[in-house]
Amino acid sequence: MADSHPTVAAVQMAIDDLAVERNVDRLRERVVGLPDRVDVAVCPEHALTGFLDDDRLGDIALPRSDALDRLAAIASEANADLVAGYVEDGGDGGLYNATAYVPSNADDTAVYRKQHLWGGERERLTPGNERVVVETPAGPAGLLTCYDLNFVAESAWFTERAVDALFVPGAWPAAHAANWRLLLRARALDGVRWVVGAGRTGRSGDEADPGRDGGETEYAGTSLVVRPDGRVAAALGHEERDLVATLDRSLLERQRELVGSVSTDTKF
Repeated sequence: MADSHPTVAAVQMAIDDLAVERNVDRLRERVVGLPDRVDVAVCPEHALTGFLDDDRLGDIALPRSDALDRLAAIASEANADLVAGYVEDGGDGGLYNATAYVPSNADDTAVYRKQHLWGGERERLTPGNERVVVETPAGPAGLLTCYDLNFVAESAWFTERAVDALFVPGAWPAAHAANWRLLLRARALDGVRWVVGAGRTGRSGDEADPGRDGGETEYAGTSLVVRPDGRVAAALGHEERDLVATLDRSLLERQRELVGSVSTDTKF
């Protein structure tokens, strides 16, 4: 059952590529330190593992059970549902860009595997083939990851199921930050729903691998909470901070009534 006024947090953070234990410790500190009123914490893409386009990626990829155990411990300690990404060892010879939804009581966990891979991901990872809807304090919510935002078919599928929110972990390059912001707003507007985008900030490269070819990538940060009418409710810049916002259910209902194109009856 959705809360009337659920509170979400986009946890904008830097990530150490190929350094699982440091990332887990950082994630725990950030999520446990959120205000008590937070119902759902959304963290960036690759939050547990980071990502580098080289052969060592398989060495730090996490089996699903390992990733879920680590996230469940954090969610329980924080008493908040948790959304976070990691590179998953599928046990089938494939590596996946995975986003997990872990409730604070660890029941009904779900994992989404990113379907639309970008850049070096295409050489290292296998795309997922299933969409995922989860029941959350904000109502039924869809999971997307970063570049998935570009594909309108994904948005349309979730619109047909009348999800109340999209939770979107991202690791968007700073050079294209305007597109991340635009697409988060578009997906809120075309589906008439709340959208929470949690962006990775900081850089990849030197600290994780001083000898890496290709230099560093600077990440955008720019986490957003977007209203069902496409307006930005709250936003961050590039700094490591938490973006905390309340999702007003009455605003969602009024916008759906105004637009008239989205059923308020959940159909997933």
